[in-house]
Amino acid sequence: MDPVNKTQTSEFHLLGFSEDPELQPILFGVFLSMYLITVLGNLLIILATISDSHLYTPMYFFLSNLSFVDICLVSNTVPKMLVNIQTQNKVITYAGCITQMYLFLLFVGLDNFLLTVMAYDRFVAICHPLHYTVIMNPRLCGLLVLASWITHILHSLLESLMVLSLSFCRHSEIPHFFCELDQIIHLTCSKTFITHMVIYFAAVVLGGGSFAGILYSYSKIVSSIRAISSAQGKYKAFCTCASHLSVASLFYCTCLGVYLSSAATHNSHSSATASVMYTVVTPMLNPFIYSLRNKDIKRALRRFF
Repeated sequence: MDPVNKTQTSEFHLLGFSEDPELQPILFGVFLSMYLITVLGNLLIILATISDSHLYTPMYFFLSNLSFVDICLVSNTVPKMLVNIQTQNKVITYAGCITQMYLFLLFVGLDNFLLTVMAYDRFVAICHPLHYTVIMNPRLCGLLVLASWITHILHSLLESLMVLSLSFCRHSEIPHFFCELDQIIHLTCSKTFITHMVIYFAAVVLGGGSFAGILYSYSKIVSSIRAISSAQGKYKAFCTCASHLSVASLFYCTCLGVYLSSAATHNSHSSATASVMYTVVTPMLNPFIYSLRNKDIKRALRRFF
């Protein structure tokens, strides 16, 4: 490509979902409501686990970390979109865009890893109940969360540095409501073969590895539950992992749906709409899934209030 068509881009334009003026107040109201519900719901989960000593267990320790990451995930994307809708200014600086992309990769990756760690916790609780407190000791729980943070801080940093090395064309419109990695790479004038290889490799190792870990854990859990003789025992064992299974299924199904739909349609606006499912809807539903049928959370919330 001709070098004159390249520039040191200083800003991008987030086009969002629609440029129709009549839809802007509706979009603002819907996403503001979803954001407030998400933050409030996850914050209540965190406060409940901190305030009630009965919830000082590995499962609720991981759950409070997941709630914190979900708050960070929606706070990284939705407020900027709300400001853009309110001010009718779709500009985001180059530095702001790279920062948003970095944080998005970090928090989505942490969601992925924490769900895997929580699956391992349920595996130990059901398959090795007598050794649960020994295996899932506070030191191991802390190390698992720390390893998740370190891994994804480094992974997000690697992806961001690769994007920083790219040159961008004068066309700087992103048909999305936040700076997604794939959308940014589409704007570059540089060769992206190595960048795409790194992205695919990381997705297979981190995403695929985590998904395989969850499948393995639940295959063992199902085998253990089938070996229980009483129906009441089977039901009780299933209830201990039903909430996590629901959240993990929702997260992976929406992520898979987003990328399959974008690959099939090649429609950026459709991809942006589908991305709402795992960036906004899933974090909003997680507190409800964990609290509606969880007596411990309900009791902790009653005590808190």
